[in-house]
Formats: sequence, structure tokens, C-alpha cells
Amino acid sequence: MSPETSVTFLVTHSGGFHADELLSSVILSRLFPQARIVRSRDEDWTTPAPDRIIYDVGRDYDPARQIYDHHQRNAPTRSDGRPLSSFGLIWMHYGRDYLRASGVAEANLDGIHAAFDAEFVLPVDLMDNGALSPATAGPLLSGLTLPVLLETLKPVFDEPDPGAEDRAFGAAMAVARAFVEANIARKTAKLRAEAIVLDAVARAGESRILELPMGMPFRSAIDKAGADHLLFVVNPRDKDWSLSGIRRANDGFELRADLPVAWAGLTDAALEAASGVPGARFCHNGRFIAVAATREAILRMAELAVAEAEAVAAAEGRDP
Repeated sequence: MSPETSVTFLVTHSGGFHADELLSSVILSRLFPQARIVRSRDEDWTTPAPDRIIYDVGRDYDPARQIYDHHQRNAPTRSDGRPLSSFGLIWMHYGRDYLRASGVAEANLDGIHAAFDAEFVLPVDLMDNGALSPATAGPLLSGLTLPVLLETLKPVFDEPDPGAEDRAFGAAMAVARAFVEANIARKTAKLRAEAIVLDAVARAGESRILELPMGMPFRSAIDKAGADHLLFVVNPRDKDWSLSGIRRANDGFELRADLPVAWAGLTDAALEAASGVPGARFCHNGRFIAVAATREAILRMAELAVAEAEAVAAAEGRDP
């Protein structure tokens, strides 16, 4: 029998909480639902034993004894030397099992594990160790980073109820769980979308317009397919159809081609008149999305947008 099958306690420190042990608790409580979370600094609890997993407390890192702290000298680091928090350690050792328990297919396991580590776990590790400041997000966003938001759920300094910390920890853990589950769900959905988009790209051939059966993430799959010729994407929505531009890069808003300038900010009759397309309903002032009542109308708008984009590119002496 594996030592983990007898785990009945998940032990982390008492007092003020941080994102790393909250998120570690999310992972471990999914894998060991029968285990009770114990928040304590008492040596009786922070000493390794077969019935417990200890994390973010205990000043030792020894997976064989199920203890995962990072506050001691010679604390564990990533292969590139960057520091790990308890969350990084728990994700390293238990993340794949968590993904399996969440229904992620074995074929996608390593990819999603690595992506979640890079995009979600690593920033928490760095912030917890002081290697990354929330201020790097800018003055308007520094207070809205996930670790900072989770810590705002702690009781105020003069809360008289001694049980307030543990209740706040439980409430914050529910919030943290929602973000972890949503992030994993989106990553698995993105893989499902990729297969659909790649098939649609193949069917589109040399067309500048990609038609999808529904709204879904598409840019990374377009890049994967090397479909640099595509300029716009159309898909049905609930009661209408949308026409969207394609970003040139993940970290910016510049599009491969904008929608016609004459459509910007127009709706209904005004947009029908400007575009010459019956059923045209809306074009965002930013010229990155438009809406029409029917598939026929949205495809006609897409064709007009392609023609203008190509004309503008030709006038500027470049490829669209």
C-alpha cells in the first residue's frame, strides 16, 4: 500500500494565509477528500508521519516523507534556479494526479501540466518568494493579482474571534478552487477547439475567411496551422453571426486586418447603408468585430472586409 493511501490530514501553517498554501490545499483536497486540513505550527503536527502531507510549514522538503516546505536554507528551486513555493512543490508532485482526477485525457496530461505550471503556478511561486512584485502589473492592476486578492480575504487585524482565521481560510480556498478549476477547464477546452479550428483551416484552403461552427479560441490553432493568409473569422452566435479580426500576436491588440473604417461604430440601418449589406447589425468602433443577422450577410461583410484590407495593403506596398 502506498503511504499516500493512508493520508488523513493535510497540514499547513496557522495564522495569516497566502496564495501558495491555499492553492496547494485546493490540489490536495481534491486528491484526498477524506483528509482534514489542519492549520498548525505545533511540532506534533509538522513532524512527518504516514497519515499526513505537510506543506508550507516544517522547514523541510522530502517527498518520501510527504513534507513540502520552502522556507528553509537550501530550499528547492526549479531547474532554472527560480524559487518554488509550496504550490510549485505540490503541483510538481501531485499536479498530474489532480489533472487525472479532473478528467483530463492522458494524452493531454503533460501539456496541460506544463502550461498550468508556467502560466498559473510560476507567478504564485515568484510572488510568494519576493522574486516578483505585484507592482510589475502596473499601479492599476497590482492590487488585482490573484495572490493579492486571495490575501484580502483574511480577517482584519483586530478581529476578536479566534476562529475567524480558519473560516476565512475555508472561504478563500473556495475562491481559489474556482480559479484553478476554471483555468484547467479552459485549457482542456482550448485543446478541443484546436482540433475543430485545424479542420476548418484545412477546409478553408486559400480563402482569407475562416468559418467556424461556433465561437471558440482560434488564434493559437491558426498559428499552429501556419495559416498566415487568413484575415477574418466568422461564426454563428445565439441569434446572429459574428465577424472577427485575428490578432497578430498573443500579447497585443493589433490585427492582421481591421474591418472597414466606414463601418466603425455603426449599427442597423446606418451600417446597412455604409456596407451595402442587408442584415448588417453592428460594427465595434475599434473595428475588430461586427455582427449580422444571417450567415449570408456576415459572409458578404467578410468578403467586403477582405477586399478593403487587400486594397489598403496594396496601396501601402505590403502584403495584408
